[in-house]
Amino acid sequence: MAKTLGGKTAIVTGASSGIGGAIARALAAEGAEVYAAGRTETSLKGLVDEIRKNDGKAHAAVIDVRDPVSINGLVDRAVKETGRINIMVNNAGLSYPDAIANGKFEHWKEMFETNVLALLAGSQAAIKAMRKGKFEGHIVNISSIGGRREGAGVYGATKAAVNMIGDTLRMELENDSIRVVQIMPGAVLTNFGRNFPPAVIEGLLKSMGESAAPDMSGKLPDEVIERAQAKAAQMFAHADDVARAVVYAVTQPITLNIYEMVVRPQRGLPDAVIRPQAK
Repeated sequence: MAKTLGGKTAIVTGASSGIGGAIARALAAEGAEVYAAGRTETSLKGLVDEIRKNDGKAHAAVIDVRDPVSINGLVDRAVKETGRINIMVNNAGLSYPDAIANGKFEHWKEMFETNVLALLAGSQAAIKAMRKGKFEGHIVNISSIGGRREGAGVYGATKAAVNMIGDTLRMELENDSIRVVQIMPGAVLTNFGRNFPPAVIEGLLKSMGESAAPDMSGKLPDEVIERAQAKAAQMFAHADDVARAVVYAVTQPITLNIYEMVVRPQRGLPDAVIRPQAK
């Protein structure tokens, strides 16, 4: 059976783990040649090896997405090696879930550089390459429902900016064969640690019989994620759910714009849990 993305090239940022890794696997499973970008070389190598063992095509790119030269270089590499670029998934992101009253400037700066400026650089690099090569393509921005929720802090502000960027790009590209896709996940276990205070995460995991806490990057151990997912499927979506949404959007005809999708679990988390608290 022919695969829906055969003959396509995709770049996925933030692919070292979680949602980015799931998107890279899903796109490769549909036949895309995937460039998985991130900062963790060991994790990227494991992902690429896994994809190749399943007869997929994948390459690792160890870069800092906050460096526009690196982003442009990755797009150039993909075009040079495969002759095309068709899908750019701007997934890299991070959160320091502190209240603004006691937050740190360096954390705010890092969030805006990663969540907003890197996404702008990645989008622009891909658009230029798509236009130059006359490639039909998709720009996929992984946002968050935090961008539309009151009290989501500075992280929510970065995702609100992502949403506005997507709105603007959609209009700018109406006359091009380039579509814009905005995916807004709700609570997903793989990124839960990035969006909520450690005390909240530890409390929720404890209620599920788990004791692990996320590391400084917000990553939870894979085995903890799988066990907690099984225990709280109604409260947390899975990274694969987001990946399926991406695949659906980018496999539609280029004349159809699946612009915005909210991917969230059956039940939402209460405001008392998700709002940052000032100390």
